[in-house]
Amino acid sequence: MRDEEKYTNTEEQLLYLQKLLDEEDTSALKELFTELDILAIARTLESFPAKTRVLLWDYIPDDVLGEVLAEVDEDIRADYIEDLSASDVEQIVRGLDAQEVAEVLDVADEEIKTTVYASLDQEIRAQVENLHAYEDDVVGRYMDPETVNVKQGVSLEAVQRYIRIHHLLDDESQQIMITDKEKRLLGTLTLIDLIKQPQEAVVDEYMDDFFTLNDQMKVSDAAALLRSKELHFVPVCDSDGLLVGQLNAADVLEITQDDADLTLKHMSGVSDEEEVFTPIARSAKSRGIWLGINLLTAFLAAFVIGQFEAVLDQIVALAILMPVVASMGGIAGSQTLTVVIRGLALGQLAGNNKRWLYNKELWVGMSNGLVWALVVGGISYLWFSDPLITLVITLAIFINMSLANLSGVLIPLVLKRLQIDPALSGAVILTTVTDVVGFLSFLGLATLIIL
Repeated sequence: MRDEEKYTNTEEQLLYLQKLLDEEDTSALKELFTELDILAIARTLESFPAKTRVLLWDYIPDDVLGEVLAEVDEDIRADYIEDLSASDVEQIVRGLDAQEVAEVLDVADEEIKTTVYASLDQEIRAQVENLHAYEDDVVGRYMDPETVNVKQGVSLEAVQRYIRIHHLLDDESQQIMITDKEKRLLGTLTLIDLIKQPQEAVVDEYMDDFFTLNDQMKVSDAAALLRSKELHFVPVCDSDGLLVGQLNAADVLEITQDDADLTLKHMSGVSDEEEVFTPIARSAKSRGIWLGINLLTAFLAAFVIGQFEAVLDQIVALAILMPVVASMGGIAGSQTLTVVIRGLALGQLAGNNKRWLYNKELWVGMSNGLVWALVVGGISYLWFSDPLITLVITLAIFINMSLANLSGVLIPLVLKRLQIDPALSGAVILTTVTDVVGFLSFLGLATLIIL
């Protein structure tokens, strides 16, 4: 058994590849990359820093290099294209479909784009230019502009003959579009019906109702619709109802994955472009903005604490217990925030069910707040043997956890209404709210009850 056959998962494959690089085993590296599929090669490149990627490019077979470039993260693609000439890029994109060419050229400068456009087949060039005309965050940028469509009124036999003659079907085609003379979508025909139904029948008899996406729809909204309807194939139309493309299973997966990745990055204050092996300077810059914003909110919390300097000077136990109040509120609010942002992403929150959600989260916060307030209060009494301190922290925990849950609902819904991504700034705002409310309630109650 060869060494490359021994790994059974991605991590083992990565370790094996690192071993080959350390040993400088060029023949084994070439053989390994020959056996990997396009997606596996792309994920492998993304698992190494830039310096190592430069070495690995040399082992990727030339006939799949364009497909690999279209699959890797945009930053990696840009780093590679940066050192290539227009003739090199022409060679790489030769034989690629319009979607893949658009992905590769998306990171090229205008001079290279112009030169490569001129070398493309006229139909492919028109499709690529059309894709590049869309904004990056709309459905049209993700769609496959090549569709298999026939006019209404033709027989199934004629459709099969037409498809065979022109070699139209590929491994991504799932349905045939039926359009009128203006290319307005009328319905879809499954490949199963095309084969099993009477061949003398016309396509109109077996047209299915269709669900379409508008080419200008935001990708995040499309992702929510696709998940809710569990669709793996969708026609894409413009505002006039004209068929302009389709989303295949791979396109749908890319949209949902990109949307999930962006949501996860935004929740942590990380830029859209950052990945695991982004260079140090670029990562530091992208994260620094949100660290600065977080610093301002931290100073706001510190300002609130500063207003109670007198009580803190007299009772040291309060300073010891303060972080507990803020931490419990922060965790409770984060749990709610995560659930609500997921609900917004799936399109589950609208109309009257928001009021039910407010009530539900308030009761959850109060229930958990009561339980954990009593737990923390009991620990505090055993620790400091002071009933007044126990009362203060018990009440503060209850108040902060209750309001934290309510804030976890209110903040993302307000941000959504203001057309601000809740995942991008919701966590920072929530942290500020739970810190300020926690410190204010704890130290305020201490001032009223103890002093």
